[in-house]
Amino acid sequence: VQLQASGGGLVQAGGSLRLSCAASGLTFRSYSVAWFRQAPGKEREFVAAVRSSGGSTYYADSVKGRFTISRDNAKNTVTLQMNSLKPEDTAVYYCAASRTLILSAIRDFRQYHYWGQGTLVTVSS
Repeated sequence: VQLQASGGGLVQAGGSLRLSCAASGLTFRSYSVAWFRQAPGKEREFVAAVRSSGGSTYYADSVKGRFTISRDNAKNTVTLQMNSLKPEDTAVYYCAASRTLILSAIRDFRQYHYWGQGTLVTVSS
């Protein structure tokens, strides 16, 4: 199983970036996928998730209304569209997948079995 995260970069505050997570080696439609992020010196933080069945989406309060997560099961990809970026969004962003995700634990990184390598997002003020 491989998850490949891409799309990070340097952007000014107020700008946008689109992150992609490409999956291989798994039955993608059976997996819930999430984005987490980790800033220097901080703990890993849930950002957004999209469930396998039904495609319901969930967001951290800090990104709600600015970020949009979506999935394309035909292309085995999940996209995180990030708008109105703020300096506090600066972090390494990781995508993660889980086949047995419990809804109540959707924000718990321990529930995710597979992880991508991370992509760095830097937002300048």
